[in-house]
Amino acid sequence: MHEASVAAGILDLVRQHVPAADALRVRAVRVRIGDMAGVVPDSVGFCFDAIVAGTEYGSAFLEIDRIPAHGVCGDCGRAAMIDSLPPFACRSCGSPFITVTAGDDLTVVDVELDEAPGGP
Repeated sequence: MHEASVAAGILDLVRQHVPAADALRVRAVRVRIGDMAGVVPDSVGFCFDAIVAGTEYGSAFLEIDRIPAHGVCGDCGRAAMIDSLPPFACRSCGSPFITVTAGDDLTVVDVELDEAPGGP
């Protein structure tokens, strides 16, 4: 299950950008996962919860925005949503020459922190 390594990588990024002294302030980690990213979003969330449990980042919640797959037909030029599983074919002309334009990404968008004690 490579979702566990993806979740561990997300936590590593959080650790790089949020000092351990502020770890308890981490509330949410927002990620975008495309339908064609090659991972199961729910499994990434489950693995993230398991990895942060019992750590200083244990209060962190993974918020996942799922991004549908879109592509452009290399023959007729039509842009449209595409199925996330092969075989890919243009819904207009049936061509298999589809270039994916969205939905293959896996991105950490931001990290939400509680206000610092004594902060505004």
